[in-house]
Formats: sequence, structure tokens, C-alpha cells
Amino acid sequence: MKITGFETFIVPPRWLFLKIETDEGISGWGEPVVEGKAHTVQTAVEEMMDLLIGQDPQRIEDLWQLMYRGGFYRGGAILMSAIAGIDQALWDIKGKIYNAPVYQLLGGACRNSMRVYSWIGGDRPIDVVKSALEKKAAGFTAIKMNASEEMQFIDTHDKVYAIVERVAAIRESCGPEFGIAVDFHGRLHKPMARGLARELDPYRLMFIEEPVLPENNEVLREIAHHTSTPIATGERMFSRWDFKNLLKDGVVDIIQPDLSHAGGITECKKIFAMAEAFDVAVAPHCPLGPIALAACLQVDATSYNAVIQEQSLGIHYNQGNDLLDYITDPTVFAYSDGHVNIPSGPGLGITVNEEYVRKMAESGHRWRNPVWRHRDGSIAEW
Repeated sequence: MKITGFETFIVPPRWLFLKIETDEGISGWGEPVVEGKAHTVQTAVEEMMDLLIGQDPQRIEDLWQLMYRGGFYRGGAILMSAIAGIDQALWDIKGKIYNAPVYQLLGGACRNSMRVYSWIGGDRPIDVVKSALEKKAAGFTAIKMNASEEMQFIDTHDKVYAIVERVAAIRESCGPEFGIAVDFHGRLHKPMARGLARELDPYRLMFIEEPVLPENNEVLREIAHHTSTPIATGERMFSRWDFKNLLKDGVVDIIQPDLSHAGGITECKKIFAMAEAFDVAVAPHCPLGPIALAACLQVDATSYNAVIQEQSLGIHYNQGNDLLDYITDPTVFAYSDGHVNIPSGPGLGITVNEEYVRKMAESGHRWRNPVWRHRDGSIAEW
């Protein structure tokens, strides 16, 4: 079998899909994208596919190494996201060849379903109690919310108190067993993050996420001294080499690699296994489309330390199109009691609605993340 061609589709709300074709009529789908840089990743995919045309799609490990080591410059968000989507599509092809879900080819499942959480509150958290209660009523057992809006290096403590009040209200309304995760989104710097982590400690959060930017991960040790809440990070880390020192430092409890950013199924399976050796849990990042979620669930199924899965149904970014619009059978992602079954169809376990993909690609998108400024006019972390 040989790879004969590929197509990319930029589709709303902010996604990039990839289809890889073979000379035996079997095709596979992937989702290589950096939110806000879809066209850049599209170009990287096109450049990498020059190496893959005519190759055997079943030699996934070899093709991964070819894409990664075949270029002098490597790593980073764009190149690793391009590799990720191509890798997903190759696994989708291989599963279809053997008429088996990817998790069977990775050694088989160690669980039947995966716990999922739902986003609430938007970029600047509002109506979080109402939204949390709605998600609980819909069957979710956990939610995640952004902690704050813009935060200066040293900011007013009333912003910290406002965050704490929101979290306290959710805890009181939803009960002690309900999972609450608070995403700092890298918006806070060390002085404010340290204090906020301490103030949130009494509310027994599921985790705090990205309390500082990943380039400042050395600060996590100091933050960990001020809280017993599990610390999560990793959505802006892109390879096992990025995670190596984080795991060795022993200050993170949950890592969050993104299977559309961190080298795909091949690389993330290795990252998950590395984390297990350090007794660290995994909660994959995935505010993306159905192909990315399917890829996550295939690896979650085989990974003992995967504890909860992010998913984008109803997320505030999905304006106009949502997670289920691009697949033929939405029931494959039917959530029940806060869990979703692992897709068991061949390959990634979903069937992409190609006709709808082509229709929506005609309009495409040019999604960009907001650019925020502080009151003094300086750029704020979004």
C-alpha cells in the first residue's frame, strides 16, 4: 500500500482537517491545527507530505521519525501539530486496514469509558454557577472554568477575591463530589498565582491548570508549596523532550498534552507512558473538533493514568459549528453519567461527513484569538 495524495480542509469554527489517501482506496482523517494559525499549519502539512507521498502508510513509527528527524529544525507548535494530524490520519488508515479501532492496535483497552468534563463561563468567566448547575443537570460530573480576565504581575486583591467567590459559589451549589477545575490560562504571574492557589485550596478543586506560562515551569515548585490542590499543565508543550524535565522536577500532578499539537497518537502514547513512570496523571487537552477527540479517546483507552478528557461540545469558541456537526453518527460521542464510551469502529472510530466538510471548507475561517490589553495599554496574556 502506498500514500497517493492528501487534502486539507479549513472549516469553521476554527479547525483544520486532513484526509490522506492510498492506492488501495483506504483513506484516513486527522486534525492538525494550532488555534489561530490554521493556515500556517496547513502549509507545514503540505511541506511534510512531500516526504510521505509514495510511502507505506503502515510504517507509522518510521514515518513519524522521518517527519521529525528529517528536518534540521524541529519541534514547536506548528511543526508538531502538522506531524500530529498526519499521524492521526495514518493510524486511522491502519485501523481501517485491520478493521479494528486504534486502541486495539496499541495493545487493547484498559477501560470501557472515559470521564469527560465540560467548559463553562467563557473567556471572561460569567454566570458560572448557573452554567455549572446546567452541566450537572445534563449529566456531567465535572466542569472547568477560566479563573480570571487580565491580570497584571501585581494586581489588586479584589480580583483574587472575585475568583474565590465564584469557585465557592459553584462548590456550594454543586456539592462536594462535583469536579471543579480552574484554568489560570497562563494569565497570572508568580506573585498572583502563588496567592490565588493558596486561597483556592479550601475548595478541594480537581486541579488548577497552567498557574504560570509553560516557559516559567520552574515556578511550579514554589506554587506547589502553597497548595495541596493538584497542579496541571502541558497544553503548550509539544514533545516528550518538552515534558522530560517537567516530570523529573516532580512538581506537576497532571499533564495535558494535546493530541493535535504534541505529535499525535504516536508521540502522546509515549508521553503518557513517561508520565505513568513518574506517578503523574494525564488529562489530554482538546478544545477542538471530533477527529482530535476521537484520537484522544483511542489513547485514553490504553493508558492507565488517563483520568479525565477535555471535550469541546458547547464551548464558547464553537460559534456556528460544533463538535458533532462533522460526523455522520453523533451518538459515538454520547455522554452519560459524565463519561463517554471509547469509539469502537475501525481506525479512530468515527466516520467524517466528507460532504459537509467540503461544503463548510468553501467558507473556511480566519479565527484569531482575542488580543487583550491592560488598563495601561500594555499587552495582557490571553
